[in-house]
Amino acid sequence: MTVRSSPAPPTSSGGPALAPPEPSRPCGTTAARPGARPRRPLLALVVVLGLLALAVGCSIAFGARAVGVEEILDGLAGHGDTLGALAVAERIPRTATALIAGAALGVSGALMQAVTRNPIADPGILGINTGASLAIVSAIAFAHISSLWEYLWVAMAGAAVTAVAVYAIGSLGPGGATPVKLALAGVATSAALSSLISAIMLPRAEGLTDFRFWQVGSLGRGTWASLSTTAPFLLAAAALAAAVARPLNSLALGEEMAVGLGVRVGRTRLLAAAAGVIACATTTALAGPIGFVGLMVPHAVRMLVGPDNRWLLPLSALGGAALLTFADVLGRVIARPGEVGVGVVTAFVGAPVLIAIARGAKVREL
Repeated sequence: MTVRSSPAPPTSSGGPALAPPEPSRPCGTTAARPGARPRRPLLALVVVLGLLALAVGCSIAFGARAVGVEEILDGLAGHGDTLGALAVAERIPRTATALIAGAALGVSGALMQAVTRNPIADPGILGINTGASLAIVSAIAFAHISSLWEYLWVAMAGAAVTAVAVYAIGSLGPGGATPVKLALAGVATSAALSSLISAIMLPRAEGLTDFRFWQVGSLGRGTWASLSTTAPFLLAAAALAAAVARPLNSLALGEEMAVGLGVRVGRTRLLAAAAGVIACATTTALAGPIGFVGLMVPHAVRMLVGPDNRWLLPLSALGGAALLTFADVLGRVIARPGEVGVGVVTAFVGAPVLIAIARGAKVREL
């Protein structure tokens, strides 16, 4: 008895039909077709702007000192030297610092996720924050720098060297710089640099307050003068991010497809990485190392509008600003009359998010 197998359906050329294999993509990344319409962009914009307005109101209304609503309104109206006026004068620059730092971290995280095609990439996971902090702490301890302008350039150098080192370490071995290897290299580098920061801080108890600021992250030193000093760097990072938004969409389709569409892959990655490093280093110089904002916000925004970087980057900026402002308010309220550093609050909230992302990820490279 002979059993005949059913032949495969013929193609137009007479041969068996073979389904083309699907290209593999790193977990957590989705290719965006150039020109593809984002999902619900206007709804996402309205939601994020609403959250941002609420965050600003809470930041001005609530703080380490309990101030009544009438006093806050009198302070906003500029009525004399009342307690409300003093609170408003202190909280408005701090709120502006939270907005700008959060926006920079949100954009930095979105850029790093796009460049590395890694769903858990952000300045903290990749060690960029820690590298900038180590550079500043070392310069304070050994070169006795004290101005924000000096902090900025030192942070840029530390962040850039760390980014290159993490990429080089992650590129070792077969397969090159895979998303998983980059994440592991970033975590290992961050742990090593954190140990160096502690080694520098411990023998110098007299300057422990300044050093602690660069280890935890806080918005308490935000002033109009510091914001004006950092503005040129943040504007440069924003301009670079805007310039690479469309090429990054093409790059998500794969290098060969991006080259076919006329994208200069190397230049696009370099400019996007530079924008992310500048934004991260500037924020670290302004407010210390603050982690997890760049991890959480792009993921939340991507769920609303999809992977189109033309929407993802600006909405990540708005979402990051809202998240960091809420975190700062929470840190001021829960420890009255003191405060909890905003970096501690974001880490407390972000750690479960990182675990959830890692559990849901289907990691294929090791």
